Amino acid sequence: MTLSQHLRELRKRLTIAAIGLVVGMVISWFLTEGIITWLTYPIDEVADRLGDENFTRLTYTTVTGAFDMRLRISFVAGLVISSPVWLWQIWRFVTPGLTRKEFWYAFGFMAAAIPLFLGGVVLAIFLLPNMIVLMTSFVPDDIDGVAQMFTAPEYYNFVFRVLTLIGVGFVSPVFLVALNLADIVRAKAILKAWRWVLVVCLVFGMLASPPADMVTMFVVAGIMYVLYFLATGVALFFDWRKKKRNPDLFIEYA
Repeated sequence: MTLSQHLRELRKRLTIAAIGLVVGMVISWFLTEGIITWLTYPIDEVADRLGDENFTRLTYTTVTGAFDMRLRISFVAGLVISSPVWLWQIWRFVTPGLTRKEFWYAFGFMAAAIPLFLGGVVLAIFLLPNMIVLMTSFVPDDIDGVAQMFTAPEYYNFVFRVLTLIGVGFVSPVFLVALNLADIVRAKAILKAWRWVLVVCLVFGMLASPPADMVTMFVVAGIMYVLYFLATGVALFFDWRKKKRNPDLFIEYA
């Protein structure tokens, strides 16, 4: 294909992806009530644990705040709902340039990354109530007129940040396997870096959790560390296969 043909193909794929996103946003607009209920579940859980439903509140501080928040939620939910459409368009644009082997590698990457990301999101949802309970414990409860008020934009930003960070963190081991398949790094080199990986996992767990929440930090870091060793095992298997097929071409790193 010429450059102009590639650009026309790209425009076609982007147009279809944009249409899919718009349709997903329209569908999501009618689902925002349930999504808001799902996202505010941690607040309700905190109120139940504290035995005071008036202690926590989600507030909108502007006239258009509720509408803006529904629009943002519908965009994110629409992006998720329409993901089969735009992922397929990206896939169709990229795959003509891939060999058969590269095609199956890319397919395996997607097949592993999506469940891991969703698993991280589900874990984050279960951890959020504990995060909020811990952070609200610093609010003085023996002073009249003091209550915990969550502004909607800040609360949703916090929730989406935690969901995204933990989800992406769970996908990171897949990139190690991808680097190994691309012959950029050997499995033994990945394994030798276990000390640095432990530090990275702890730092990432700290970034994904609020201050003073050591439990969430260690839970996230621990699961990421286990996933790292699983990825290393997969990389060792691939290196063993490559060495078995091409013993003379396989470069062994010390």
